Amino acid sequence: MAKKVFPTLIFVAISTQCFTQVLNTPDTIIVHSGKFELKALLWHPAAVEKLPAVIFCHGGYETGDSTYDVVQNVSSIGSLFAKHGYVFLGLFRRGVGLSKDQGENSADLMAKAFRENGQEGRNKSQLQQLQTDQLQDILAGLNFFRNRSDVDLNRIVIVGHSLGGSLALLVAEHEPTLKAAVVFSPAGYSWDRSPQLRLRLITAVKKIQVPVMIIHAQNDYSVSPGYGLDSVMTALHKPHLLKIYPKFGETNREGHNLIFWGTIIWEKEVFKFLDEATKQ
Repeated sequence: MAKKVFPTLIFVAISTQCFTQVLNTPDTIIVHSGKFELKALLWHPAAVEKLPAVIFCHGGYETGDSTYDVVQNVSSIGSLFAKHGYVFLGLFRRGVGLSKDQGENSADLMAKAFRENGQEGRNKSQLQQLQTDQLQDILAGLNFFRNRSDVDLNRIVIVGHSLGGSLALLVAEHEPTLKAAVVFSPAGYSWDRSPQLRLRLITAVKKIQVPVMIIHAQNDYSVSPGYGLDSVMTALHKPHLLKIYPKFGETNREGHNLIFWGTIIWEKEVFKFLDEATKQ
């Protein structure tokens, strides 16, 4: 488990037939969020019936950070969800990835706030954005699904990573029509640094009615969010599942990015969870 497992290795386990039918080039589409025209990648398996759908909330990516490729990261899991029969919308929120020319990048705004007002400034900026602009963008993505004939509106789920994991919980709080939420490393970097975000996420899970799966690798920046949210949801008898996987890779960064680099580790359990949730 401690060895690196990169996305390209995962394809070995997929049959040639599945590879050609499902792991195809996604459509690039436009999602309108206020005055912005956000771009998204859309995978939609060929089927005659309406399908369950996933909207993905990516994490925060600073404009000048060349160590991460958000488009590649989203693509590494989009085809996997399509293989399992889900319409997958990888929406790039304002200022990020394919939407880099649409509005201000949230990670850039947080970095600026940190330079000007330290950790407290960053915490304030982060929470403000999660509850306004970032939330608005994902709600716009959900509205996009409502206009598609291939999506079963009763089987929409949300998946998020890192900052996007926190965002996914806030969306699930606002959208009781969702069937489930899966969050990888939610607030993995910020939980121990931001009491404001910690309290806000605890408030959110108290109100969420749908099943929630929380995932960390043991060597994530912090696994405290998983244990903290699990404790709250357990006390309230909320349907949820906490999964702490063994150490992945050698660094906190690798553990934090289990979602992209270790799909073979979580694939079976995540899709078992989602399939059960969407069949209810």
